[in-house]
Amino acid sequence: MKDAFGLPQSLLVLGGTSEIALATARRLIARRTRTVWLAGRPSPALEEAAGQLRGLGADVHTVAFDALDPASHEAVLGKVFAEGDVDMVLLAFGLLGDQARDEREPEAAVRVAQTNYTGAVSAGLVCARSLQSQGHGSLVVMSSVAGERARRANFIYGSSKAGLDAFAQGLGDALHGTGVHVMVVRPGFVRTRMTAGLPQAPLATTPEAVATAVELGLRRRSETVWVPGTLRVVMAALRHLPRGVFRRLPV
Repeated sequence: MKDAFGLPQSLLVLGGTSEIALATARRLIARRTRTVWLAGRPSPALEEAAGQLRGLGADVHTVAFDALDPASHEAVLGKVFAEGDVDMVLLAFGLLGDQARDEREPEAAVRVAQTNYTGAVSAGLVCARSLQSQGHGSLVVMSSVAGERARRANFIYGSSKAGLDAFAQGLGDALHGTGVHVMVVRPGFVRTRMTAGLPQAPLATTPEAVATAVELGLRRRSETVWVPGTLRVVMAALRHLPRGVFRRLPV
């Protein structure tokens, strides 16, 4: 069960090698989280991540999970919840893709969409139902400011995140009053392996900063978290710019 500050004792991470997810797990373990399930494709990286978290004192299990195989989600994730209550699910898997290539190769674009949206919808609904059955818990969904308004530079990724964001907000409304808390996290440019080699955007942040924001959001029982917080104002302005003006911006 969560403590008086809303922090979890048990955590299920969907996207077990995500740098943001692992930074969040480390921060929560330092507070009070004791049991962690890292769900992802079996790999040395997943096992290494589990080993690092065990070194911090947590009881860590790895779970073979594939976002692109929705038919397996109910069985795979159901086994985790059958082990006992899960206080928090962190949905953190995602694929950035390569915009130029993905425009040329629709199959690659579809992979981005299926990972970021279809896979997340499937896993999110499975976890939401299990959280609702146990009567408590948080579902934290890693969205992105890219979903606020599609940009020429990454509209395939941005559109998939826009769908995920809308889904998570609607799911939060559907679960209101059930004891299940849904929190949408909208980071800006995060310096990770996924963004290595890309030009750094203004207001760039780190996995550790996102983890800090997630913890604060859990304590406050927030529904939406921006990282950094100033992006809320920036995106409010960009969202309402006339399309002709927005199109000419170097974004």
